[in-house]
Amino acid sequence: MKKIQRLTAGVVMLLASTLAASAAWAQSITIAIGSEPSTLDPQLRDDGGERQVNDNIYETLMARTPTGELVPGLAAQPPKQVDATTWQFKLRDGVKFHNGEPFNADAVVASVSRVIDPANNSEQMAYFGTIKTAEKVDDLTVNLVTTGPDPILPSRMYWMKMIAPGYAKDGDLAGAPVGTGPYKFDSWNRGTDLKLVANADYWGGEPQIDDVTYRFVTEPGTRLSGLLSGEFDVITNLLPEFTTNVPKFAAVPGLETSVFVLGTDNEVTKDPKVREALNLAIDRKAMAEGLFMGYATLAKGSHINPAAFGFNEKLEHYPHDIEKARALIKEAGAEGKPLVVVGESGRWLKDREQIEAVAGYWAETGLNVTTDIQEFSQYLDSLMGDGPRPDAIFIANSNELLDADREMSFIYHKDGAAASNSDAEMATMIEAARVETDAAKRKALYDDIQKKGHDLNYTVPLFNLQDIYGMSERMEWQPRVDAKLMVSEMKVTE
Repeated sequence: MKKIQRLTAGVVMLLASTLAASAAWAQSITIAIGSEPSTLDPQLRDDGGERQVNDNIYETLMARTPTGELVPGLAAQPPKQVDATTWQFKLRDGVKFHNGEPFNADAVVASVSRVIDPANNSEQMAYFGTIKTAEKVDDLTVNLVTTGPDPILPSRMYWMKMIAPGYAKDGDLAGAPVGTGPYKFDSWNRGTDLKLVANADYWGGEPQIDDVTYRFVTEPGTRLSGLLSGEFDVITNLLPEFTTNVPKFAAVPGLETSVFVLGTDNEVTKDPKVREALNLAIDRKAMAEGLFMGYATLAKGSHINPAAFGFNEKLEHYPHDIEKARALIKEAGAEGKPLVVVGESGRWLKDREQIEAVAGYWAETGLNVTTDIQEFSQYLDSLMGDGPRPDAIFIANSNELLDADREMSFIYHKDGAAASNSDAEMATMIEAARVETDAAKRKALYDDIQKKGHDLNYTVPLFNLQDIYGMSERMEWQPRVDAKLMVSEMKVTE
């Protein structure tokens, strides 16, 4: 009897030891991001905070490797072009949404239809402007039909997240998302944090991190102190001057270009002389050195990212000439006239600092300049809403499609979500370039569009930004070129 008791006690001790070891190795991390998602609906807003969370919950037909190579995602293989306006996708078999719904052709059709439905007024249409419809062929085959030839349709499907049709009708996409990805939604404490947990049934294999908590921390100094105290494992937009103060940091060339979009139909900024003055007034070199310490380069006269196909390499950055800027403002009769600069704080690297520095330069021209730093959801409405366009609004514009059509459709096209011009000729040029399949002709069209926008000063491009992250000592992670915070690519060491 005593022998049995000793064996039983040994088993209990071994079990307790095993459970303790398992608990010690449970991998939980905390990521501090600069803005709280305005929604968790993955298809309607163009919100970086939403993507930082939802990129782990939802998936897309095509994906990219950390270095940017386009590869199949929920598609079983690269799509085939059936004819000039039809691409056919074969889908992975056996994939399920977190609520048990099957991922199949019906889900693709529902996802595409929802995004492009004009009634939904999706802010993401700059990514999907050519898509006309999606047609089911069989359960694991779907055709995407475009309004004209579209050479970058596969890249567009790297952006469109796939939703569960049933849940989209009856569930809460905005508050409790359901996807096919490696992480599932757990909870959202509005204004504070949001938690995801690992999807044990993920088709790609259970991820190493068990759960992740996102903290919403606008101020970069607060993110830094949280990292140094051990409260956070990853922080976004680490200030360049603090890269030597953190346990670990990583910087990668980013896909974002900081830019002001000018309201070309507004009372003051409709004058080409005023817009030219706004570009000439800024000392970009001084800003780059003072703010970014080598982690940003001057944008060459355009908000199109240099990594994107169609970038006009012949353009140069606008020179700094404050005297000419003052003279232009005087010639335009704009001295003392009001100019409102709209922006936000915390979403992008040194966003507030860029906004305030530029507003200071513009005030030196003789304009009466004020800044309006808005809460992020309000800011998105100012940037992409239906109301009056701001005189000037700041954005760090990204290009994950790696094609100029994304940025042109978003900012340059008169019907773009962030457009502030009514230039019908430019819109026609953009539409022609979008469906041009001859690469050389397409590049020439993009060059012409950018030169037109440059010469008319439709935007005020500033910098091509690097992405800088701070990490705790235990984090093992190589950031991606597309800035996605893919937790399944992270791990911790104990």
